[in-house]
Amino acid sequence: MLIIPIKDGENIDRALKRFKRKFDNTKVMRKLRQKKQFTKPSVENRSMKIKATYLQRRRTAEEQS
Repeated sequence: MLIIPIKDGENIDRALKRFKRKFDNTKVMRKLRQKKQFTKPSVENRSMKIKATYLQRRRTAEEQS
């Protein structure tokens, strides 16, 4: 549960904006969307390997330039 303390005289829109930012940082929606559909472990592993190779190529390209 998120708790957003509101200071005296603080605008409610500003507090709402802080709440939304904290909610996004908890990644609740991302987890809910992932749980909507099942992905096989082999597919997850494959996507993780593809992402790792992409990041490795990008890092080596940055180091060379």
